[in-house]
Amino acid sequence: MKPWLHIVGIGEDGLDGLTPATRAVVEAAEVIVGGTRHHVLSANKSAEMLAWPSPFAALIDQIKDLRGKRVVVLATGDPLWFSVGARIGRNIPANEITYHPQVSAFQLAAARMGWSMADLETLTVHGRPVEQMIAFIQPDARLLILTTGAETPAQIAEFLDQRGYGRSKMTVLAAMGGVDEQRFDSFAKDWSHEVPAFNTLAVECVAAPDAALIPRVPGLGDEVFIHDGTMTKREVRAATLAKLMPMRGALLWDVGTGCGSVAVEWMRAARYASAIGIEPRADRRTMAADNAQALGVPALQLVDGHVPAALNGLAPPDAIFIGGGLSRETFQACWSALRPLGRLVANAVTLESSGLLVELYKEFGGDLVQIAVNRAEPLGGLTSWKPLRPVTQWSLIKR
Repeated sequence: MKPWLHIVGIGEDGLDGLTPATRAVVEAAEVIVGGTRHHVLSANKSAEMLAWPSPFAALIDQIKDLRGKRVVVLATGDPLWFSVGARIGRNIPANEITYHPQVSAFQLAAARMGWSMADLETLTVHGRPVEQMIAFIQPDARLLILTTGAETPAQIAEFLDQRGYGRSKMTVLAAMGGVDEQRFDSFAKDWSHEVPAFNTLAVECVAAPDAALIPRVPGLGDEVFIHDGTMTKREVRAATLAKLMPMRGALLWDVGTGCGSVAVEWMRAARYASAIGIEPRADRRTMAADNAQALGVPALQLVDGHVPAALNGLAPPDAIFIGGGLSRETFQACWSALRPLGRLVANAVTLESSGLLVELYKEFGGDLVQIAVNRAEPLGGLTSWKPLRPVTQWSLIKR
């Protein structure tokens, strides 16, 4: 089918910033879909102007109903970079769409800051929890963030200050490329600007000597998490995540999630990774939710229930960690649900659970290891090794 839908990126300079061919498409459109500011920028007086629907989820059906007409969807900047173009493209065949990219807000902001795009992180908290950016706070990191509104920079400034990054440099850029372009600069600890609702935030992270060091590599310190003592300890957690292999967009089932340490580190380790934590105790689900919020992965989903029954109806996972509720029935339910090339890791500390892992290892193969960790602690006026409980770990890949 010949493309009938045009998704056009547009900047603050409106039609003047488009190539002649793209401008002709907009001027010839019978229907233009976009926000109020997009309609003003398009300057097309003859087309039918349709606003973003409410709820926004109705957008795809609305556009499909226009098939057969000359339809243009206007988006700010690059329509395929944290924008509506990607959402439409997942629901309408690519051969029916022509994309017309424009310079993105990220590219404009990088140019204003003099930053190399290859050396920074691009994030969006537009319409998403602002806490997502916490996972990217690192010494010397440079962040470009599409914000949710006028209040977002102040929220991010607070996140930075609380973690020892109050000297981080923050710049809000608004209406870039237009006659009303504005810029606001401050340190995070001093942020007090009132800024336009539609803005892009640039952050240059500067760590104080006592700043929190929370890398995205698995193996965060146990003290970073709220817990009741029952948790996968740091060294074992790092080994567990290595076997689970976090990947972009992959889903983890964390069975017996407890305080959520494994699920949280899984989500931090790969962009757009998601996790479902299954935990029957309400107090531990609360701890897991608080840890997810504080460590920048607020999208952690928590399920109340006992396994294996609580697994029914969950989306098929790419990886499964069984840290609690281990039984043959639970393993069978997990193994059946696991997607091809999925990774399963089960940890055990009791003799009974370890014995079950030995049995499963003999039946299904995989890798079986015992992890023993000793930590140095004071003993009187001297220092000695204090052993943690050894952990039996069984892992395998579904092929």
